[in-house]
Amino acid sequence: MTKEELLGKTEVFLFDLDGTLYLDETPIGSAIATLEALRKMGKRVVFLTNNSSRTEREYREKLCRIGFFSEGDLIYTSGMATVSYLKERYPGKRVYLAGTAALRREFEEEGILLTEDAPDVCVLAYDVELTFEKIRKFDSFLKDGAAFLATHPDDVCPTAGHPMPDVGSFLAMFCCSSGRKPDRIIGKPFTPMGEGVAKRTGTDRGRMCMVGDRMHTDIRFANNNGMMSVLVLSGETTRETMHSFPDRPDLVLGTVNELVSSLPSGGI
Repeated sequence: MTKEELLGKTEVFLFDLDGTLYLDETPIGSAIATLEALRKMGKRVVFLTNNSSRTEREYREKLCRIGFFSEGDLIYTSGMATVSYLKERYPGKRVYLAGTAALRREFEEEGILLTEDAPDVCVLAYDVELTFEKIRKFDSFLKDGAAFLATHPDDVCPTAGHPMPDVGSFLAMFCCSSGRKPDRIIGKPFTPMGEGVAKRTGTDRGRMCMVGDRMHTDIRFANNNGMMSVLVLSGETTRETMHSFPDRPDLVLGTVNELVSSLPSGGI
């Protein structure tokens, strides 16, 4: 697929954040202007992230501070997708959430019934405030048979210096201690997050395009959900390492800015 064909077919662009639009909050080249050019073309911009340690409000503040967010844009996190999944599949059920205080407030504001005792469902998020007491309770509830959801599968979270343990690492711990694997993982590359963002935007997934720097989350997410995809080489993946994965993007670009530049289309 050429760049021109992809632009013509896409109504909504889903953008990964770190490694795709910015590096450590520094915009990648003219990424801010690139998004504005897409908006002027009538494309909707959605910021899509697996990081469930922050809420929609916190991401909005961050993206406004950097200069990325504009009226009409949407932020969609794996935490928000999990709320949607709980409302649809577990309405009215008692939920034990291993997550940050901010995420707990977001769940409660959305009407999720949180509990510290005898939950129907356990939700594992990226909890940067995790304590042994939370681990002990979560493990105990899993052994008692509560349903087990995880917001996303990432093993590590990219940070300055060494990457930090993320939900995937926590899942390995609970699998070892309880013998349980999650009944459902919500975020990229799985379909619940794709279903959620399609409902939120009111757009058919075939008219959506995922733009990201990771093959096993961003591009696989697009493939799993019947979306178009653009791999950018400004983050984790290189043109050499992309061939280590079974997934294939529709387009490979050096940076997100080539979407609207006069540079070659970069089709594969």
